[in-house]
Order: sequence, then structure tokens, then C-alpha cells
Amino acid sequence: MPESSDASDPIVVGEQSHLEESRAALKAMREDALTLKAQGGNAVSTENLLAALRARAKALMDDPNVPLFFGRLDYGDTADAGEFRSEHYYIGRRHVHDATGEPMVIDWRAPVSTAFYRATPKVPMGLDRRRRFGFAQGAITGYEDEPLSDSAGAAGGAGGGASGAIAPAGQPGASRILTDEIERPRSGPMRDIVSTIQPEQDEIVRADVSVSVCVQGAPGTGKTAVGLHRVAFLLYAHRDRLRRGGSLVVGPNKEFLKYIEQVLPALGEIEVGQTTVDDLVARVKITAQDPAEAGVVKGDARMARVLHNVIWSRLRTAREALPDGIMIVRGSRRWRVPAYEIDELIEGTRERDVRYGAGRAMLAPRIAHAILYRMEVAGETTDDRTQNAVARTSEVRKAVDLLWPAIDPLKVVFELYADAEVLAAAAEGILTAEEQAAILWTATRPKVPRSAGTAKWSSADAVLIDEAHDQLDRLPSLAHVVLDEAQDLSAMQYRAVGRRCSTGSVTVLGDIAQGTTPWATPSWAETLKHLGKPEAVIEELTLGFRVPRQIIDFAAKLLPDAAPGLLPPTSVRQQGGALEIDAVASEADLVGTMVTAAELALTLQEGSVGLIAADARVAEVAAALRAEGVEHTVLGSEPAAPAIEGATETEAELVESLLAETVGPRLVVVPATLAKGLEYDQVLVLEPAEIVAAEPRGLRRLYVVLTRAVSRLHVVHCAALPVQLRGDGG
Repeated sequence: MPESSDASDPIVVGEQSHLEESRAALKAMREDALTLKAQGGNAVSTENLLAALRARAKALMDDPNVPLFFGRLDYGDTADAGEFRSEHYYIGRRHVHDATGEPMVIDWRAPVSTAFYRATPKVPMGLDRRRRFGFAQGAITGYEDEPLSDSAGAAGGAGGGASGAIAPAGQPGASRILTDEIERPRSGPMRDIVSTIQPEQDEIVRADVSVSVCVQGAPGTGKTAVGLHRVAFLLYAHRDRLRRGGSLVVGPNKEFLKYIEQVLPALGEIEVGQTTVDDLVARVKITAQDPAEAGVVKGDARMARVLHNVIWSRLRTAREALPDGIMIVRGSRRWRVPAYEIDELIEGTRERDVRYGAGRAMLAPRIAHAILYRMEVAGETTDDRTQNAVARTSEVRKAVDLLWPAIDPLKVVFELYADAEVLAAAAEGILTAEEQAAILWTATRPKVPRSAGTAKWSSADAVLIDEAHDQLDRLPSLAHVVLDEAQDLSAMQYRAVGRRCSTGSVTVLGDIAQGTTPWATPSWAETLKHLGKPEAVIEELTLGFRVPRQIIDFAAKLLPDAAPGLLPPTSVRQQGGALEIDAVASEADLVGTMVTAAELALTLQEGSVGLIAADARVAEVAAALRAEGVEHTVLGSEPAAPAIEGATETEAELVESLLAETVGPRLVVVPATLAKGLEYDQVLVLEPAEIVAAEPRGLRRLYVVLTRAVSRLHVVHCAALPVQLRGDGG
């Protein structure tokens, strides 16, 4: 594999010159965008144009520490190269062109860029050569050439048959630049993987917008990055469709969203929303937590049928409520619709399988139509205005309110919990008596609320209220939704996400082995059924690129008991000194030993350090670190950025941007329940036995915790390790 790390190498000098010219071209593109004037036909369109120009200018901002391109493709003079014959292209995070419109950097999502990720010596895709660049502080430090054809191999000198995929260092096909980029120490938010996407990942990223994909990914396989890069690709390939329909990333908690929030903007995409399931369904303030038994029942898909029953039970028959039917006076004539005919109208509306709210809206016009029919038979002239007038009469409106009453979804859910008889009637043949008793207010709250307005609602309650809203009136669908850490959601939470992409597609990301909630999904087929996407393609990523093999193998010993049936993950990385286990003789010395270990970790190497402990132990650990003067933060307790009073919009955006780029202390104390989805260069784990004992699926939680390390894992314990992990030394 021809390569050079000499900054004076003529090839390096030439490529650095192209980089500088590309930066100048990007600067000119941004200046052009800033000079454009927003002049719409009216104030609203002008404001929309102005917002679009601001977004364009923001997307064209250049970070001098991030290279504009990371690779180059040299196409051969062969028929296989097609329209790209004898051309060469620089591949980067965004498109850059010169003053004449000639491309200087090609967006990684463009069709021509596909070969950068997928070409191999056996299937070169028309390429002679693929070049990768090494960078430091935004400047080119070296390159590697991968000959992909016989002619390129002959011309390039020293040979190589790298496929672009990662192989263990020292083995044929290994790319040092690729490996260095993956192993590069990091701190702060997650960064993109656009320069290191692997062929199997790229296939998922470029899946068609109409295809829903579920990715089962072991720790370190890059599933979160794949999902984020997929939505970035879809925004490039189907921008109008996704802009009209909208796109959304749904994560497990706000700490996770904060960790990933910079990935899409780094790829030039700033229009994708990010939220949690709780915020997605936030129609009430969540201030309570259910007992596990109640949470399991409330999250069960059968609750949708219970809600359906209680909602539709509000209908009344005209024979019961209006035995004399409806009498309408129009001028000197009276028109009557008998009760049996009104009931037929109600039944006919229900047979159309409409939402409750839509059916209610249809009833008045249908009653009015029945009256118009009588008027026309009697020789009177009618039109649409007549029907609308009849539908708005007090008699018809009162009849609709009586027979098909308006419903408040909040009160529906409240009444289910408050009235055992109402719940029993709605849940007959669906929930057992024990399950019904578990979700009553008397079982879930120390103080029974008197009304829906005074009730303390849980996350599961908010999802049920959202379900009730959708059963009343269909919620709008987005074009694409990315659902990360999906294994922990309940069936009802899946339904809440699924109705947000009912006419769009979804990318589901997760790992069955990391499911820690009592209602965690048993299989992806079950998940996709509840999402309304049973046809989705299930892809499995088992090859890890981030977590060293020693750590993965150590953590995987938990899987036979924690998640029977799952294949153990593997890793391409092997790193000496990656795993260290220290036993402490005395409980009194446990936290002090961990503080010493944290101080040592900060001196061993660059990058982030995560100290993970059972939630109940976090405060003690933080206090001990403060006492020793060790700078740190506690995940989940960081204060919000202060408001910037008196600042202009531009100044506020600038300060906000600077705050976002500020890197805090390298050491982060992490409650075990918040560790999922995060990663740190070094991870210190305090007392695994406490993590296991803290919850019913504690072994799975420990598996999550142990696999957060990118380069080094140090376990400190006093109590015996779980039996599955015993026998491993430092």
C-alpha cells in the first residue's frame, strides 16, 4: 500500500494545496449566500427566504480543525468507470465548488462517492485507486493509496490489496489511517464516522427512503452513527420529500441526545429534530413513576384495545337517548328523522372504520343529508348551503353531543384508573383482574387524585394519553424517524413512535442484549409489529470497531445468562492493557481506591474518562472526587446554559455556538442507568455487584456498563464479581 507521512512529500504538498483552495472556495460560497437578499412576495415569504438563507450560510461554515475532504477516488480508463471514466474526485463532508461551478469536493452522499466505501480489488467499481488522507488540526499529514486495479498496482509501486474495510492492525488489508481515526481519543460530544464507514454500514446508510430498517448492533459496531448518517443521506437524496414531511431522531434520554447532537450539524444537516419518547408524547407533565408491575401492564399493547373500548363505549343509541328522533323546523315546515334511522347513520359511520373524532364530525352532515332528502322529496330546492345550515342547527348539534359526545383523552385515561367498574368493562377479556388492579390509582399513587388536572402522571400514562389522542383523531406522520436504543421501549411506546411515521419509514437501532427495562422487547419482530412496520428489513452488526477485543470478550461472558440466544459480539481491535481488574479488601477503601484510579487514568492517555457506578453510589463518588480536588462533572446534573439577556440574535447564536464547542472536564461520573449509548476512551467501573443488584435485569445493565470503553476498562470492586466474570485478572 503506497503511503507517506512526510509533510514535504510532493504528493502531500499538492494535496494540501488543493485543501487550501477548497477552503477558499467554501468561504466564497458562504460569502455569496450572505450577500443574497431575501425578497418574497409578502412578509411571510420574505421571512421564510431569510430563514433559508441563514440556514444555508450556517451549513457552509468551515471548521479549520476538520478536514474538508478525507479521501480521493481515481477512476480508471475503463468501461466499468462509466460516466466517471478517467476522472478523479475528492470525497468530503459537503459539496464545494469553485467560481465556475466545477466541483472541488464531492459530498460523501453523492452516487459517485459510493465506491469510496464499497470498492474492493475483486469489485473495483471502475476505480484504479482509492486514497485516504491523514490529518492533524485540519492539515494533511500523510496519505495511503489502495490500488484497486492491475494498472494502478503496477503504477503505484509497493503493492497492497486493501479493501477499505478495517482489518486487525498488522494483518493484510489493514489501513493505518483508518485505524488511527477510529482509535483517536475523543472528548465531548459524539463525532461523525463519515471517513470510516464500513461496507456493511454503508449498505444500511444508503437504503432507500421507502425501506424501513432495523439494526441489531452489538456494542462498538457503530449502530447509532449508522442511523444518524442514514438520515443525513436521506436528506441529501430525498431533500424535498423529507423537508416537506419532516424527520426526527428519538433517543432514550436528554443526556444521550446531548451526546449525539453535533453529528448531523457536522454533516451539514441542521433541520432534523431530536427528542425523547417522553417529550414526543408530552401532553402532560411527567412527575410520577409507576411500580414495575403497573408499568408493564400500562406498556402492554393490549391497553390500546382497552382504550378503544372505553372511548367507543361513550356512544349512545338514538332509541335510548332520542326515542322521538330529531325534529327540525325550516320556515313553516317541520322535518323529522326517526330514532332508528339515526342509529343506522351511526352504525354506517362506524362501519367506515374512522377515528372517533372523524366519525363525530361526520354525524351532523349525515343527519342533515337525511333531512335534505325529505325536503327534496317534498319538492323543495336545496343545495350545499342548506345542508350546512341544517347541520349547524341547535337540534342537530345537541343530538350529536348526546349521541356521539366529545371526549377529552386526559379524562378518559384518568377515569380508567379511577373507576374500577369502568376499567373492568373496558378490559373484559383483555386484562386479568390482577392486571386491572395493578393500574388503578389506589395501587400506583400514595394519594388518589381527585381530578385529571391534579393527577401526577407517569411516562406510561403520557403514552396512553397520546394513544387516546390518536384514537380520537389521527396524528400526522413524518417522512422518516430514527429510533435509537429501541430495545428498552414498551409496546405502547413503539405505537407512539410508529404513528409518527405511519406513512413514512423508520430506522430502528438497538441491541436486545442491552434491554434493561421490565418491558424490554423480546425480539425485533415484536418491535416492528408494534411500530406498524412488520415488513422492515432486519440487519445485524456483530463486528465491533471501537471496543477492544479483551473488553468485549470479558463483557460477553454475561450474555448466556443475561441474553440467552444472542450471538456474542466480536471486535477487530486488540489492545494490550485494555482490561484491568482490582479487588479491594475493605469496603472503607473502595471509593478512595477508585479516586486514585481516576487520577491515574487522567495521566495515562488523552481523551475522555467515564467513571460509572450504581446510581445510589454516585453522590458519594462525586463528593470524594471533590475532596481530592479532582475536576469532574456528574452526568445528568450539568446546569443549563444561562440566558443571554440583551444580546442580538446573531450574538446569541455565536455565544451559543461557542458554549456548545466548550469541552468540559475529561472525567465524567456516570450513573449506571444513564450509560447506555455513550462511550469513553477509558471507563472505570465501581462495584459491579451493586450495579447488578440495583434492578431485576442487572446483568444486562452491567453488560452495558462494561462495553462503554473505547481503549481501557478498569474494574474496582470489594464485593465478589458476578460468577460469570470471575477468574479474569488484570
